[in-house]
Amino acid sequence: MTELETPAHEFLTVRELAELLRLKERKVYDLAASGEVPCSRATGKLLFPAAEVRAWIDRAKSGGPLKSPARPPILLGSHDPLLDWAIRESRCGLATYFDGSLDGLDRFARNDGVATGMHIYDARSGVWNVPAVARAAAEQNAVLVAFARRQRGLVFRPDGPRPARLADIAGLRMTPRQEESGTAGLFDALAAESGLDLSAVTVTAAARTEDDAVETVRRGTADVTFGLEAVARRFGLDFAPVIEEEFALLVDRKAWFEPPFQAFLAFCGSDAFRAQAESYGGYDVAALGTVAWNA
Repeated sequence: MTELETPAHEFLTVRELAELLRLKERKVYDLAASGEVPCSRATGKLLFPAAEVRAWIDRAKSGGPLKSPARPPILLGSHDPLLDWAIRESRCGLATYFDGSLDGLDRFARNDGVATGMHIYDARSGVWNVPAVARAAAEQNAVLVAFARRQRGLVFRPDGPRPARLADIAGLRMTPRQEESGTAGLFDALAAESGLDLSAVTVTAAARTEDDAVETVRRGTADVTFGLEAVARRFGLDFAPVIEEEFALLVDRKAWFEPPFQAFLAFCGSDAFRAQAESYGGYDVAALGTVAWNA
């Protein structure tokens, strides 16, 4: 190869990229781990898309940095009480902007944050999160990891109507979540499976967080909401389980290795975190950190 001339084939190996950049292979691994160079993994091997590598080199010709613009230290996506608590308790420095799984995925694709939380159910395959991420984030330098399995179901007052399954909420007042949330899509899919006639449900104004939805039931402005067991318990309300869902985090690879996210991950491995998950109820964090998808 002539100076900075990439091979004609579609992907470069570690050795080929090292030769191209006149670097040691160890440095190439470091660049991949930090997210500075475009890369993907297949069958456990690092591969570097030649076209993206050429563009990456071209961007640096004027003397600019060999990396994408920095993402702001914000965790986006779906609101989860345990996640929210862990970010604050770890004092990791990450800010949060929770406005639904789909909203977070869209913002993450626009580089608006370093990670996004989600529980997006694909009704066709019965698979959580991966189909949506594969469609929306295929070009991102990111990884999807498990955070927790959560019990979701019907939240209601002890002194009011006591629905045991989705079909039982016909004729009741229900607080929904906003359309951009994973909960809204999941509810619609399960309602269709159960044969629930949504026209028979009186729908109130949408709530934008798990806490806000359950609070409407506690106040009596709704009879029921499709919420989390952990939040129902905290508000002293009753709960009928419907489904165990998978909550995951899509994380920018470069941000993964930086101090804020590393501090958050370290805290999630602590006894304090596990004790809090157990005290909340409705959480299973045994698989936390397990990789579900790689860009």
